[in-house]
Amino acid sequence: MADGKQGASSAVALKASPSAAAMARGLRGGSNPLEEWSARVKAIEARFRGWMAKQPIHIEAAATTAVGAVQGGALGMLMGSLTADGGSPFPTPQPPPNANPEAMASLKQAQALAGGPLVQARNFAVMTGANAGISCVMRRIRGQEDIQGSMAAAFGSGALFSIVSGMGTPNPVANAITTGAAFAVFQGGFFMIGQKFSKPPSEDTYYSRTRSMLQQLGLEKYEKNFKKGLLTDQTLPLLTDSALRDVKIPPGPRLLIIDQIKRDPELVRAK
Repeated sequence: MADGKQGASSAVALKASPSAAAMARGLRGGSNPLEEWSARVKAIEARFRGWMAKQPIHIEAAATTAVGAVQGGALGMLMGSLTADGGSPFPTPQPPPNANPEAMASLKQAQALAGGPLVQARNFAVMTGANAGISCVMRRIRGQEDIQGSMAAAFGSGALFSIVSGMGTPNPVANAITTGAAFAVFQGGFFMIGQKFSKPPSEDTYYSRTRSMLQQLGLEKYEKNFKKGLLTDQTLPLLTDSALRDVKIPPGPRLLIIDQIKRDPELVRAK
């Protein structure tokens, strides 16, 4: 009897001790905290993308533009900080006396490339924000991400970057068009090269709608689960929670997938 009480007391003490509980979780094969944090971040990102997909185009475009601008601003701030205090590979020249308009235009271009952290943050924020927003609008209008939408976004971001940075003086409009066209040509070339090297195998055509849905939800990593279970586009109207569970998809992504299928009739339409 005494031994039983002593064992029960030890069990209670073990349960109450945080360190002992952590040790017990470790002995039971608990997951890595870093992996748990990464999974939570991905789940939040997936929910955010799912929420964005339900919003009107102007709200999604505004949010996407803001996120792109913040990312670009941070990158520009970092680049401006690294090249500050005389460390810039593009030292800013001083304007010569009685400079002609062409010389001033060249000076403005050099200043756009060699500005301080705030200048670089502003320039990159405008460029990346415009690119992200226009890409979002074109993707919603055209129903896919293609070369036309990519070049349109590059043209808009290049033109705005030229105007905001002050490049092209004394003819900013013409220089904005030229810069935007150059951005668009480069982006179109990169897009075609990327498509050429990332062309999916022929068998992946059976998962085109599935792939598009997973990308929209931010769940691209579960495409291999669909392929492993042979859940092709034709099976989308028949998908159930148990079918997704059988291919090892966690509960949260399962709910998002089933909800997306219910809300999007294009996914279940026979093609």
